[in-house]
Amino acid sequence: MREGFFSDPPTVPPRWFHDEKGSLLFDRITRLAEYYPTRAEAEILRSRAVDIVGDATTMVELGAGTCEKTRVLLDVFSRRTTAPPAGAAAPAGAVAPAGAAAPAGAAAPAGAAPPAGAAAEASPLFVPVDISTEMLFDSARALAAEYPGLRVEPVVADLTALDGPLPGEPGGRLVLFLGGTVGNFSEAQRADFLDMLRGVMDPGDRLGLGFDLVKDPARLVAAYNDADGVTAEFNLNMLDVISRTVEARGLDRRDFRHEAVWNAEESRIEMWLRAIRDVRIDFPTLGRSRTLDVGAGIRTEIARKFEPYALMDELAGHGFLRGPVWTDDAGDFGLALVVVD
Repeated sequence: MREGFFSDPPTVPPRWFHDEKGSLLFDRITRLAEYYPTRAEAEILRSRAVDIVGDATTMVELGAGTCEKTRVLLDVFSRRTTAPPAGAAAPAGAVAPAGAAAPAGAAAPAGAAPPAGAAAEASPLFVPVDISTEMLFDSARALAAEYPGLRVEPVVADLTALDGPLPGEPGGRLVLFLGGTVGNFSEAQRADFLDMLRGVMDPGDRLGLGFDLVKDPARLVAAYNDADGVTAEFNLNMLDVISRTVEARGLDRRDFRHEAVWNAEESRIEMWLRAIRDVRIDFPTLGRSRTLDVGAGIRTEIARKFEPYALMDELAGHGFLRGPVWTDDAGDFGLALVVVD
C-alpha cells in the first residue's frame, strides 16, 4: 500500500483481490461466456496432459485456487500412485506458515538422501500454493478425497516471494503457473519472478507456463468487463479487502466504478477503479492520505498479452531451456513447457 497507493497512478497488487469472497468470484469469472482463457487453457491441458506431466514425481501449482483445471493433470499424475506406507499420507489440512516455500513437517529438504526403500513406496506429491487460506484448505481436502493415494501438501504463501527449495525431489518437479497470471506482472516484476522461480527450482525441474495471446481488443475488453458484472464485483471487492486489512477512512466502494481498457502500446488489458466523485482517503496507521478527483483511477490489475513464442525468449534469458509451446485450436491461449538448465 505504501509503495503503490501513493504513486501516480495509484496501484494495488492483484494479491489484494483474493480473500475468500474474491477467490470465489474469480472462480465464477472463469466460467463466464466472455472469459475464454480458462476454457482455452483447459483444452490444451486435456490434449497434452500426458506430455505435460511426463515423469514428474512432484507437481507444484502456484496460485492453485480451486485446482479445478489441474484435475485433468492429476488424473494422469495419480495413475502411478502406489499405496503409501501406514501414516505416510500428509494431512490435507496441514499448511506451512504464510510465506514458507515448503510445508511445515514436510519430508527431508531437497537434496537429502531418502530412507532405504522409500523411493519405491513414495506416492506422487501435489503441492498447491495459494495466498487464499480458506480456498486452499477446501481444495486440498477435496483433492485428498478424490485421489486417495496422492499426497497433498498445501502451502499458504505469496507466490512471488518463495524462498528455499520447493518440496519434492530435485529434477523431478513440475511447477505449474497457469491461467495467464504471468501477464499480471510488469516487465520488471516478470523478470524478478522468473529469477525467483529459477532460484527455488533445480536443474531438470520443468515449468508449465500458461499465457494469453494477443487478439481482437474487443474480445479482450469483454473478457474483463462481463455483462453480468461479476468482474466488476471482483474488482470492487478489493476495496473491501483493503478496508478490512488497513485502517482507512473515506474508502467506500460506492464512490468507484469498474473499468477495463486495452492499452495497445503496452499490449495489455488494464483494470481500474474510477472515482465517480471527489474522494479523500485517510490511512491513519500509514500516516498517509490520498485525494482522488472525479475520474481519477486506481489501477488494480494489468493483464499482458503475448505474441506466440515471444515469452520463450524471456524464459531462455532466465535459465530455462526452450521447449514446446502449445495453443488451443482457436489460437487464443498458449502453454509453454520449459526445463531448468
